[in-house]
Amino acid sequence: MAVKVRQKRQKKKRDDILAEFVYNRGSVSEMKTEKTKETGEQKMKAYDYVVIGAGLYGAVFAREAVKKGKKVLVIDKRSNIAGNVYTEQVEGIHVHKYGAHIFHTNNKKVWDYVTSFAEFNRFTNSPVANYKGELYSLPFNMYTFNKMWGVVTPEEAAAKIEEQRQAAGITEPKNLEEQAISLVGTDIYEKLIKGYTQKQWGRPCTELPSFIIRRLPVRLTFDNNYFNALYQGIPNGGYTQMVANMLQGVEVRLGVNYLANKAELDALADRVIYTGPIDAYFDYSLGTLQYRSVRFETETLACPNYQGNAVINYTDAETPYTRIIEHKHFEFGSTEPGTKTVISREYSAEWKPGDEPYYPVNDAQNGALYEQYKALADAEGKVLFGGRLGEYKYYDMDRVIESALARVRAELAK
Repeated sequence: MAVKVRQKRQKKKRDDILAEFVYNRGSVSEMKTEKTKETGEQKMKAYDYVVIGAGLYGAVFAREAVKKGKKVLVIDKRSNIAGNVYTEQVEGIHVHKYGAHIFHTNNKKVWDYVTSFAEFNRFTNSPVANYKGELYSLPFNMYTFNKMWGVVTPEEAAAKIEEQRQAAGITEPKNLEEQAISLVGTDIYEKLIKGYTQKQWGRPCTELPSFIIRRLPVRLTFDNNYFNALYQGIPNGGYTQMVANMLQGVEVRLGVNYLANKAELDALADRVIYTGPIDAYFDYSLGTLQYRSVRFETETLACPNYQGNAVINYTDAETPYTRIIEHKHFEFGSTEPGTKTVISREYSAEWKPGDEPYYPVNDAQNGALYEQYKALADAEGKVLFGGRLGEYKYYDMDRVIESALARVRAELAK
């Protein structure tokens, strides 16, 4: 049974899988809803759950609820499913419209779950850093240390890092700058971390918490696989196909703004699963949580290969963008290079209303404000908050799926 999505205006051309979808946009009053039955003062709702957001969290919750016989409606304000992992075809290339997404996990249950909806290629993330024309291997490994200092052995590299850490007088890192220097030394921090990080977050590294960079891999080997994960890859056919498979048999309505039609949509179901920004849900009544946003400049070039790698970070402060993505290189094992390629330049920016929120700013001020919003959310009777925006938390894709599975199973066990 195909996903059911209704729309008034003419269907746009999209990924191959999206040919199965009939997209509708319109007001809630124009939606066809099931007639409710009344018994005394009790009403039978049209749905058990209305899920707000057709990204990974919403799709997983909907999939599992439907499997248990629940009636579920998924809505999204965008005209497409899949949230920020949405991919679209351009010149036969699956373009990651909202930034590069490389699935990686150490959780076999999550890996088995996602691979039940798509076959994955074996793409390995090995980005390159470009500092004013000098190219360095990422994550930081022996290739990086050799290029930076001419060292050959792990012992020499470790000694160089320790020498620079001692010279900086760092014992207990108090911020990102000190954490970075203690991990890889001053030279690498100055060339490969400082400028890039300050562009990404819009703040000096001395004002950013140390934990942001603790997850950065540093290796005294020649392993340039960015992720320390047992399982890694990108779904063949793109993420949109994978999410469509998750939503098979689920009713989906696109182009619908939940907050603008909240009363009508809440009335359709016993429970609401909300994956949008938690502060927006409460109309920013306590203040606005801060995010970093990303702006993309995507263009099609008349050449088969622009940069030779999927991801190249520009780590100097002067280059305005943080990185360039060449999407065709995510298609691991492709034997058809073609005559064109698609690249996206990424520009990091402070979020403002109307922008897409990407990364929560995890500092003390925003953390305290989120806890106040969470108290309001916990007091909501029928609404459950989840996902990256609903929980104001940076989530890798596997953690989103893990969180959604835990939530839906707990919910259905009641």
